[in-house]
Amino acid sequence: MKNLPHKMSLARIYCGLPVRCLRLRQLQRSAVKLTATVPPRESDPPRRWIASGVADRDKLAAKPVPKHDWNRAVSEAEKIVGYPTSFLSLRWLLSDEIANVALHLRKLVGSNHPLLRTAKILIYNGKNNMQAWGLIVLLISKAVGHAPTIPDLEQDKSAGVLQSQRGLAEITEMIRTAHLVHQGLVNLQPLANAGNELGSDSDTIFGNKIALLSGDYLLGNACLQLAGLRNQSLIELISSAVRDLAESNFFGERDQQNNPLPSRPVESAVRATGSGTEVDLSFGDTVDNTQPLSLAGVMGNPEKEWALRHILGAGSLLGKSCQGAMMLAGQPEALQRRGYMFGKHLSLAWQACIDLEPFGSEQLPSGGRFSLVSAPVLFHLDHDPTLYDEIQKGLVSVDNIDFAKVHARVLHGPGPERTRALQKKHSLAAMAVLNELPPSDARTALQNIILAMQDI
Repeated sequence: MKNLPHKMSLARIYCGLPVRCLRLRQLQRSAVKLTATVPPRESDPPRRWIASGVADRDKLAAKPVPKHDWNRAVSEAEKIVGYPTSFLSLRWLLSDEIANVALHLRKLVGSNHPLLRTAKILIYNGKNNMQAWGLIVLLISKAVGHAPTIPDLEQDKSAGVLQSQRGLAEITEMIRTAHLVHQGLVNLQPLANAGNELGSDSDTIFGNKIALLSGDYLLGNACLQLAGLRNQSLIELISSAVRDLAESNFFGERDQQNNPLPSRPVESAVRATGSGTEVDLSFGDTVDNTQPLSLAGVMGNPEKEWALRHILGAGSLLGKSCQGAMMLAGQPEALQRRGYMFGKHLSLAWQACIDLEPFGSEQLPSGGRFSLVSAPVLFHLDHDPTLYDEIQKGLVSVDNIDFAKVHARVLHGPGPERTRALQKKHSLAAMAVLNELPPSDARTALQNIILAMQDI
C-alpha cells in the first residue's frame, strides 16, 4: 500500500477491498435494520395521546405529525388512500374543456375579477385548499370499512376503499368547486338599471361568462357521475346538499354584490348565548337531513347564525358525502348518520380555523378584507352591538365599510377567544365520532388533520 499514489480516490480504494470486507459491511447494515425493528422497552418514553373529550383516550399511531403541520398531515393521508383525489390532479385537467377555460382565465389577469381569487383559493397550499375534501371522504370510507356483501370487483383492495366511494369523492370536489366558481360572478349593474346597456366593461362580462359556464360544466359532470353510481338514496342525499348550497347564497342580508352581511343582534340572543350555555345546532337535520334546515330562532343569535350559514354553504355537502360513502359500503343507517355528524362538525371546525386567520396579527394589511359574517365578528356584535352601525354602511357595498376599524375592535374584544372555544367544541365533536371507529391508519390520519387545525 505504501506504493499507492498519495491522492488515490476513495472509490478506487473501496473497489480494491477484499470480498470478505464487503460482506462484513452488508452484515453490519442488516444488523442496524434489525435493531430498528426491536419493540420499545418499558423504559422508553410513552407515545403520544390525544384528548378526545371522552372518558377513555385512544392511542394514535407511532408517527404523529407535528402540531399545525397541515401540509404534512394531508400529504401522509393521501398515501393511505392511494393517491390525491383532488379535482386539480384528476383527468379533468386533461380534458379540452378545462384546458380552454385555463387559457381564457389568462385574459382576466389584471382585471381584478373575483374569479381569479377563486382560482387562487383552489390551488393555495394551506387550510383553504380544496384537496382535502375528497380526501376526507376516502379516509372516512377506509376507516369504517365495508360490508362483506360488497363484490370483489367493486373493491380497490390496494387502497382499502370502493370504486364507487372514489367516484363520490370526485363528485364532492366537483360540486364544491362549481359552487366556489359560481360565487365569482359579479353583479354588473344595480337592480334599478337592470336591462340597460352594460357599457364597455368587457373584462368583467367575459369573467362572468367564464365563471358561469365553467361552474355549470363542473356541476353537470358531477350530476352525470352521480347518476352513474345508480343509487337512488345517494342521489337524493347529494341533491339535498346541492339545494343547501343554493340556499346559502340567499341566506341573511347582503349588499348589491351579494356579499353577506350579519344580521342585527337581538337582546334575547345576547342573554341566551352567555358563557357556559350550550346552543342547539341541530336545525332539524338530526331527524331527517334531506329536508330544508329550520331557520327558527337563528337570525341575531351569533352561534346559530354562523353555524347555519356554514352548514348550508359547506358542512351539508361534506357531511352528506361522508354519510353517502358509508351508504355505498352497506353500513347500518345509524353509522351513516354518525358519518354525517362527523363531516358537519369537521367542516365547522375547519371554518372556525379559517375565520381566525385575519385576527392573528395586530394590523390588517392595507386594503385587506375579511368575512363580515365570520365567527369573531358575530361574537363581537353579540358583545358590543354598537359596531353594527359600521356594518350598516355596507348595505349598498361592503367597500363602504372601514375594515381596519372593524378589525381593531374585534381583535380587542371577546370574539377571537370565543371562536377558539367554538373551534375546539366542533373538533372534539368530530373526534368523538372517530373514537367510535376501530383503530386504523385512516382514523389516525383524520385525527392528525384535526390536530393540525388546533391544539386539542
